[in-house]
This record gives sequence, C-alpha cells and structure tokens, in this order.
Amino acid sequence: MIRFPRPKRLGTRVALSYALLLGAALVLFSAGTAVALFFQMRSQLRHFAIQDIETVEGLISFTSGSVTVRDDYHNHLESKQILDYYLEILTPDGVVLYRNDRLAKRPLGGAPAAAEGVGGYSPRSSILLGGTRVTIVSRRHVLDGHPLLIRLALSEEPLWLSLEQFLVAAALVFPVLLLAAAIAGYRTSRRILEPVENMASRASKITSSRLHERLPLNGSGDELDHLAEVFNLTLTRLDESFRQLRQFTSDASHELRTPLAAIRSIGEVGLERSETREEYRELVGSMLEEVNRLTRLVDELLMISRGDSGNIHLNFSSVVIFDLVRETVAFLEPLAEEKDQHLVLSGDTRTAVNADPIFLRQALLNVLHNSIKYSPRGAVTSLSVQKEDPQQIVIAVSDKGPGIPEEHWHRIFDRFYRVDPGRSRDAGGFGLGLSIAQWAVQAHGGTIRVSSTVGEGSTFRISLPIL
Repeated sequence: MIRFPRPKRLGTRVALSYALLLGAALVLFSAGTAVALFFQMRSQLRHFAIQDIETVEGLISFTSGSVTVRDDYHNHLESKQILDYYLEILTPDGVVLYRNDRLAKRPLGGAPAAAEGVGGYSPRSSILLGGTRVTIVSRRHVLDGHPLLIRLALSEEPLWLSLEQFLVAAALVFPVLLLAAAIAGYRTSRRILEPVENMASRASKITSSRLHERLPLNGSGDELDHLAEVFNLTLTRLDESFRQLRQFTSDASHELRTPLAAIRSIGEVGLERSETREEYRELVGSMLEEVNRLTRLVDELLMISRGDSGNIHLNFSSVVIFDLVRETVAFLEPLAEEKDQHLVLSGDTRTAVNADPIFLRQALLNVLHNSIKYSPRGAVTSLSVQKEDPQQIVIAVSDKGPGIPEEHWHRIFDRFYRVDPGRSRDAGGFGLGLSIAQWAVQAHGGTIRVSSTVGEGSTFRISLPIL
C-alpha cells in the first residue's frame, strides 16, 4: 500500500484535513441531492403517467372488433406529434390488442402479472428493446363488458440526463471548492497558529537563568491565552523551585562547611602540638562530636531530598493521637528534666487518625524538641489534643520561650531559616526541624501553623483529618 509522507507543518495538515472533510461533505451532499432529486422527478413522472392513463381510459373504444384509441381530443394537429407516452392494451391473459405508433412492435412489460393493475396503477421501471428506460403504470379497465389491461409508459431518459448534468456540474465545481477550502483553511490555520509560533519562539529563549521572563498574552481570553497563562504559571513555579534550590544548596554548603572546618581545625591543632594521651582523646572526642553533627545534618538533608522526590512511601494505619503524643513526651522528658522543665499533656484520649506513626512522631518530636530547646529553665510546655470539629483534630504545643516576631511566622518553616541564626547554631540546630515537621504533617493531609507573642512564648498547632 502506498503511504504518502505526512506534512511536517501543522498548518498544512490542518488545511489538508479541512479540504478532505469538506470534500467528503460535498461528495455526500452531491450524492444525497442527486438521489433525492432523481426519486422526486421519477415520482412526478409516475404521477404524470397516472394522469395520462386516466385520460386514455376515456379514449378507448371497440371499432370493427378491434381496440382503437381516439386522438380527436387534440385541438391542433401538431399536438399528435408531441405525444411522449408508450401505450399497450392487452387482455388479462396477455393477448396484445393495441400498441401505439411510438411503441411500435416492442413489448411493454412482458406477460401480465396476476394482480397487475388491480385496485391501483402498479408503477414500476423497465427497459424497452433498444435500451430506453421507462416508467410503467398499469390499470385494469372494463370496456363494453370486455376486461382490458392498459399499460402506459413515460421515458425516464430526461431524468437520467438531468441527473448526469447535475453530477457533471458538481464534478466541475468540486475541485474549485476543494482548492478554495484548502487555501482558506491554510490561511485560517496560519492566523490561528501565529500566536503559538510567537509563544514557541519566546519560550525557546527562556533558559534557567531567564525564568523570570513570561510569554505574552494577546488579551482575547481564548484558549491560547489560557495556554500562555498555564505556561507562565509553570515558569513561576520553576523559577521559585530554582530559587529554593539555589538557596538550599547555598545553605547546605554553609552548614556542611562549619563542621568540616571544625574537624580540620581540631586535626591541625592536634598535629602541631605534642599532646598527652588524654589530650588526644579529647581532640578525637571533639572531632566525633562534629562528625555526629555532620551525620545528623546529612540525614536530615537526605530525608528532605527523599520527601521532595516522592521516594518516601508512608505506611498508613489507625493511630490514636493522644497515645502518639504521650510516647513523644515520654521520649523527650529526660531532655526537659535536664532543664528543670515540665511537660503537661491533656485532651482527647480516644480520637484516631489515618497516619504513618513513624513520620508523624518525627514531626511531633521536632516541634516539641524545638519548644524545649528555646524555653528557659523551669518553664512548663503544655500539649493538648482537641477535636475542633467532627472532621479535624488539633495538637497544640505551647511553650514559654522568647517568642517569634510576627514578620517571621510565614518563614519559620523554610529550610535553614532561623529567627536568630547565631543562637540557633549555638544550640546545635540546622534550621531543618520545622521544615521536616511541615513536610510530614502535609503528607498526612494536615496543616501546621504558629502563633506567638514576643517575650511570652509560641504555640504550634498541628491540624489532622479524622478517620
């Protein structure tokens, strides 16, 4: 089978498709019109034949024992020469009694059928000897007690000639219409695709360093404007992702540099001095502390990276929230006791949620550890579990720390973000705990928010959907 190459340009394909569809529609329209026209004209021809046979019935007579058809009803002699019907009169058993001059000796329809012409006109089409196509109507008639079968036919040749002329005219107009449709389709497609080409040209110039650029809108509010808006939103998200990636890389490099520099400094000092065994043990211990700090940082970075890439699969099960919070409190209670702090838990003891206990516990640990770390000695940290409505349960962690200025609330969950960078680093934090907590809560379909008063403390609220 021959396969034609597919045009590369979309405008050409649209124009060809438009022309082919129009061509198919024209073919169907022409064929349907021709068939409808032909059957309508043949129906009208049969109506004329029925009128003529009714006229002929009044002109038949027996003369000298034979059938004759008078022609004296014509007003002018010339009218006899324009009679266009074929006439045959037979007995019911098929004996021919009369044929008009136009029919001559040619039979008209063959032997009579049993019910031909009874109670109607029995219209049908036939072909005479010589190839003339005709429409025949038959009628049973009784003349002077003699049963007769009258057959009258009109030529269908004018109908077929009109049909051929129509189809020839359609065939001549067809290529012109196809060409006009192809040209109109191509021009229309070019006008439609021109904004797309402009967007493609503009988009091809946008690189990772030019993500701030946007595609132009034509202001029409059509599908192309919608496409440009969606693409611009995608660029906005990519620009934000790249900005966060650059910031994350910069912050991670900075955080990794600190313990590495400390390890190097300790090692260089140890090599320059002649230390005792105990002093070397202290140096190695200091280096191990920095290694542990570095390990924790790498672990947290790895968790964030896996969370962003969707490689962490949560194992959901029914978890009673109060029990999970109580386990978290028990785990961190020794740390609170070191600072003479007290952890107080209260609230709903029965409500369960669909959660992964490991990652939800990690979120609670990070929030509670953050509160203990920044609260003063002897402070009380309150934890409550309460149902806000039938669909939601809230875990509130309230501390007595220094508080967070309101301008920092919306960024407190950003990676590596610190309200007080120096103090956070001295406390051993990396600015990743709350970011990990937010990811874990959002992975469970919940939200985490903070409210705070400077000098009085902060409250973290974790909202989770109930089973």
